[in-house]
Formats: sequence, structure tokens, C-alpha cells
Amino acid sequence: MEKPNRYENLARQVSAIGAVKRGMARSLPADCPGGSAIVLALLKHHGDMRMGRVSELMGVDTSVSSRHVAHTADRGWVERLPDPVDKRSRILRLTPAGEDKLAELDRRLTVTLARHLEEWSDDDVELLTTLLARLRDSFGDCRAHHV
Repeated sequence: MEKPNRYENLARQVSAIGAVKRGMARSLPADCPGGSAIVLALLKHHGDMRMGRVSELMGVDTSVSSRHVAHTADRGWVERLPDPVDKRSRILRLTPAGEDKLAELDRRLTVTLARHLEEWSDDDVELLTTLLARLRDSFGDCRAHHV
């Protein structure tokens, strides 16, 4: 029997990451599903932006990101401001309530990871963090290259 190549086993493990992501998503509060959490995180990380940029960064159609943005705006976590350059467009901005919600989400995710990885050494957690960042960097910004 032929030995599997090193990327076959890796591909299986990366595919299984979906279970980890679902477990982390279960730690989010009912009022903030994953898509809304992503909108908040993007605005925190990248600053104010138009809807099109949110869609681009999420790698989804505008109709999908619009639903998530509407959810966050309805709860006061994001505000839609007139775009000074194009009055037909809106600029999205994270509000102080959105900052608070994002801090809550970060705490919940941190607690979830700590609970599931409590048996891991600090060195193992640091190694996983480094390797995941390296894996992500190896793929570059996949979102910018839609065909």
C-alpha cells in the first residue's frame, strides 16, 4: 500500500477545522451570529468602509453582507453614515456599542479556546498559533482573486 503524501493528511485535518469553527460559533451569543461578528471584526481591524469593501473582505455577495450589516446596524453596533465622496453610498462605522459587543465576543471565544485547550502546554498553543498564521500567510489574500 502506498504511503499517503504529506499533503493528503494535512488536507484531511484542514477540512476537519470546520468542527472547530462550529464549536467556536456556538460560543457566540444568540443576538450575534457569525456573519455579524465578522462585520464587527472587519470594521475594528480595517476602520470605516463601504458595503462593497465589507463584501470583498468577507468573500461574499453584497446581498449576504447587507443582511449581516443590517443586523449589526439594527442593534446599534454599526452606524451608516453618508459617504462624503459619493452621497448615494454609505460609510459603515463601528459604534461604541459595537466595540463593547466585539469585546464580549473576544472574551467568549477566548474562554472557549481555553476550555478546549486546557490540557495543552503554553508552548503547544504558541506553536499552533504560529503555524496557523504561517498557513494563512502562505495562502495570501484569497479574497482579492475571485474568478
